[in-house]
Amino acid sequence: MNKKYLSAEQIAFFNANGYLTVEDIITPDEIEHYKDIYNDFLSKKIDVGANRSDLGDGLGKSKTRESITQIMWPSDFVKELIDMPFHQRALAISRELIGDDAEMDFDMLINKAPNTNTITPWHQDEAYWLNVPDKRAASCWLALDEATVDNGCMWFVPGSNLKEVRPHRFAGKEGGALTCNATENEGVYIELKPGSCTFHQGRTLHYSRGNSTHTERRAFILNFRPAEMIKYERERGFDHGRNNAGDRKLKNDDFKD
Repeated sequence: MNKKYLSAEQIAFFNANGYLTVEDIITPDEIEHYKDIYNDFLSKKIDVGANRSDLGDGLGKSKTRESITQIMWPSDFVKELIDMPFHQRALAISRELIGDDAEMDFDMLINKAPNTNTITPWHQDEAYWLNVPDKRAASCWLALDEATVDNGCMWFVPGSNLKEVRPHRFAGKEGGALTCNATENEGVYIELKPGSCTFHQGRTLHYSRGNSTHTERRAFILNFRPAEMIKYERERGFDHGRNNAGDRKLKNDDFKD
């Protein structure tokens, strides 16, 4: 029998609120191993070329370093990641949340270096994606460092998953991060210890403050959706930056202002 990670109450909370906290998805020893791999990406020991970009381009003040480092498809460069504990446990949990047909759609790293202090603007992931027929999706956001309000933990708007996608626009430079109108007054923040994570739905409004501390805020993100919807995306040339890295567009005209 496959291991069950979640209670019925947790699944109901996810469906009603659009997000869920899961504690200790990886162990302290596993955290250190993931940090080593992550740092090899940040230092460019692992060179990902155009798969690396600044998600905060046009939002941060620094002209000499990345405001928010985004690395798409790390598992393309470190193949063993797919079979390591985080990917495997998050996949199992995503199947409990959205269905047994869930598979990994893509993975990415998003790092907020010390004192970069650049927000990730309010948005809904669905605004970045194709308008697929089956909207089920679960994104897992793993904290490798303590995630706090001051270094950029996640904020969510409870129940926004049950409403429409708000109009989105580019937050900074065209081709950079998207944003929509929302405020912290609508949301709740989720601070995490290293090794714990959140799951959220594609329509859940979320954001994070900038990192105003002297410590790192390394996050590892996985996205899951039904296998047939992944096939639907790929048949239409949409691969979340695998072959067109840095090409961010509003995928659905309905989401534009």
